[in-house]
Amino acid sequence: MGNKLLGWVDDRFPLMKMWNEHLAEYYTPKNFNFWYFFGSLALLVLVIQIVSGIFLTMHYKPDGELAFASVEYIMRDVPYGWLIRYIHSTGATAFFIVVYLHMFRGLMYGSYKKPRELIWLFGMFIYLALMAEAFMGYLLPWGQMSYWGAQVIISLFSAIPVIGDDLTLWIRGDFVISDATLNRFFALHVIALPFVIVFLVVAHILALHEVGSNNPDGVEIKKNKDSNGIPLDGIPFHPYYTVKDIVGVVVFLFFFSVVMFYFPDGGGYFLEHANFIASDPLKTPEHIAPVWYFTPFYAILRAVPDKLMGVGAMGAAIVVLFFLPWIDRCKVKSIRYRSGIYKINLVVFAVTFVVLGWLAMQPVTDTITNLSRLFTFLYFAFFGVLFVTSKNENTKPVPDRVTS
Repeated sequence: MGNKLLGWVDDRFPLMKMWNEHLAEYYTPKNFNFWYFFGSLALLVLVIQIVSGIFLTMHYKPDGELAFASVEYIMRDVPYGWLIRYIHSTGATAFFIVVYLHMFRGLMYGSYKKPRELIWLFGMFIYLALMAEAFMGYLLPWGQMSYWGAQVIISLFSAIPVIGDDLTLWIRGDFVISDATLNRFFALHVIALPFVIVFLVVAHILALHEVGSNNPDGVEIKKNKDSNGIPLDGIPFHPYYTVKDIVGVVVFLFFFSVVMFYFPDGGGYFLEHANFIASDPLKTPEHIAPVWYFTPFYAILRAVPDKLMGVGAMGAAIVVLFFLPWIDRCKVKSIRYRSGIYKINLVVFAVTFVVLGWLAMQPVTDTITNLSRLFTFLYFAFFGVLFVTSKNENTKPVPDRVTS
């Protein structure tokens, strides 16, 4: 009966075709390593966020007078409400951790290069949508840091010439951060942006499966096939990598649970201490800074004294990532066979990104400002050095087949 039911469904919906194309007969390189866990983990966290978010919206009230109290009600009175909220808040942090590691893997192994440029672009649009989703969700607890963080970030749009003031007013829905702002951010956070993210994730995966996965050697496995058209260096994604991903999921959920049950606030980095205080428009927190996953770009903003130039630099720091497939002109993909200059440049870039994040969390002083300017220069220097050196880079010979 099971086979008959499956056949009935398959006659009306391409269920087995999708299974075969994207799992059972989707051949992937046999030399995937640790770095290839993070794509599937990002998909897992997306599901966790959607499911936990649905349960939170059942009790949350997007009202300026009731929002903070409704969060307290979820934490104290809703059965296991504290668990659902901590799953969601820890998931937000985990989402950015796995996405940043996923992007870093792309930088190491050249996963943005031809023919995968569109995969990289879809991924960057996911990153943008994810930042918007996180920012709007950050406002919803309606605590001190939520309120004043949104006040600072939204006010940045006023620096845009001509349309800045009108755009800021439109985003807020009022002349100040108010109930109207909370309502529209809630609607975008729970309805509009999740749809956009899911659509982009599907497009990202479809584009990936169309051209095939990259690997640590940067070798195209489709170039070497047997008489049946099966890549000699490929294995079916299912069951080999589904089983491998389960191992990654178990390890990930262990660390996720440790944070969620023992360090849900992350020492004030995941949930700021000021956000456990109801918002007060008349009392500004001593030190306003966005949550950690925005801080590298916030440090770039603070490093530039002019407001308009600072907003432009912050925007350029994100936009330049979209052009990475064309900035890097080297034909070799993997870091294994690239020059020492590229390796040093990439390490400096990674360290710079982390240091910028730390600098943005510190109170503003002359020393912090000067360091922020230095590391902002190093951030953009990565792309300049890459463009100049990659054209005639002294690379090592790339093997014809993937290595063990």
